[in-house]
This record gives sequence, structure tokens and C-alpha cells, in this order.
Amino acid sequence: MAAAAALAAAEPTTAMPQAAGAGGPAARRDFYWLRSFLAGGIAGCCAKTTVAPLDRVKVLLQAHNHHYKHLGVFSTLRAVPQKEGYLGLYKGNGAMMIRIFPYGAIQFMAFEHYKTLITTKLGVSGHVHRLMAGSMAGMTAVICTYPLDMVRVRLAFQVKGEHTYTGIIHAFKTIYAKEGGFLGFYRGLMPTILGMAPYAGVSFFTFGTLKSVGLSHAPTLLGRPSSDNPNVLVLKTHINLLCGGVAGAIAQTISYPFDVTRRRMQLGTVLPEFEKCLLIT
Repeated sequence: MAAAAALAAAEPTTAMPQAAGAGGPAARRDFYWLRSFLAGGIAGCCAKTTVAPLDRVKVLLQAHNHHYKHLGVFSTLRAVPQKEGYLGLYKGNGAMMIRIFPYGAIQFMAFEHYKTLITTKLGVSGHVHRLMAGSMAGMTAVICTYPLDMVRVRLAFQVKGEHTYTGIIHAFKTIYAKEGGFLGFYRGLMPTILGMAPYAGVSFFTFGTLKSVGLSHAPTLLGRPSSDNPNVLVLKTHINLLCGGVAGAIAQTISYPFDVTRRRMQLGTVLPEFEKCLLIT
């Protein structure tokens, strides 16, 4: 998500029109922030719920759940409803929904703070400072909301009939009591942070390259005049989405080993064969 913030930040922002009537610029800015926060949070909830079955399958296969480790992705998608019912595909999704709003708020506020800090203190501007600010904001949001990700993974890895946790609150209490207090919620944080740097860099670079090549070789087919400056070409909306998806897929593939390492560490106390993963720092 840090890369997404960086990519979005790298695009020229459209100036907000001055609304007539009561309320100064600060009031309008606050309302715009609230509207963007709510819209982004609701959109994030819808998107995460849509892909929740695939996300649970990923957790089950990454950590070699003994019920499904011999299966592939599509076989697991069929096997989970047979064993646990269709709601079994959405285990852990509640914790993800709770995480989305604070994650978005922290990322949004941190991005603006880091962008100003980098510009004023380091004198860096342009795409580089947006990439740096987006990556740092993503890392900040991940660190602050990581306990919810830990709980989500623990709940998603459970199989019907073998529950260690009865829900989100019970998972929080159990992890805190049995796994070293607050630090128990941060197992696997290091590979998460290490994986965000290549993810953000590769995603940003790939998106920029695809955009430049597309507008250079097929400006009429792929581009449209910018709403800010008709003399500047930008990608059409569906092409922009396609380029972002391709860039994200490539970046995710390159940083995927860090994601597997994180999952193994998060589940290190649940599965005896992964206890050695707890020693990774």
C-alpha cells in the first residue's frame, strides 16, 4: 500500500475549486479530508472483502496448513467451503475491516507530514520526494496497525474444529498473555518493512516506465489531455488502472519471499515446525 500511495502522489494533483458561501479554506480542506478518508475506507473494505477468499487461501498455503498444503489454489478454494462452509473463506476478514480505516488515516496524515519534512529539511522535490514520503507513510501505517494484521493471520489460519481463538478480542488477549506481551504482536515486522522498499521502488519504476512508453508510442490510443493543462497528456483511466495493476503484480512477485517469511514468523508459535522462524530478526 505504500507503493500505491507513492504512485498516486507522483501524479499531478487537481486543484480544489473554491466553493462559495460560508466556511474558509481550512473548513473545506477538513471536509475534503474526511470525505476522501471515508470514501477510501469504504472502497478498501469492499475491495478487501472481494478478494478475502483468495487472501485466506494464500495464508493457508504459505504456512502449509496440514489440511490444505497438498492442494493448489483452485483446489483449496473448493475444499474450504466443503470443510468449513462458505463463510470459512472469510475468516480473518473482520480484523482486516477494522484495520483499513486507521491504516488509511495514519498513511494519509503521515504522507503529508513526511512530504513537508523531506522538502524542507532535505531539499528533495519532484517524484523522488513523493516516493520517499509514500514509502515512509506506508511503513508508519504498517507499524501502527500491525497487531491487527497479526490477529487476522492467526484467525485466517484456523480450521473449523481446531480453533485456538474464538474471535478478535480473544486472539488479542491470548497473544498478549502467552507470547511476551505487546512485542508478541510484532512477530514478522522486520521482513514486512524490508519487503516494502523493493515493492515501492519496483512498483513506482514499472508504472513510470509503462506510462512513458505508452504515451510515447501510442499517445492517441492510450492518452488524453490533462484536466489541469490540455497541452499535457495523461493516461486514460482504464489504461492507468491496467498499468497500476501490472506494476503491482510485478512488484508483488519480486517482494513475495518477504511476505512468505512474514507469515511463517507470525505463525511461529502456532506451528511447531516454524518455531525456528521466531529467531529471525
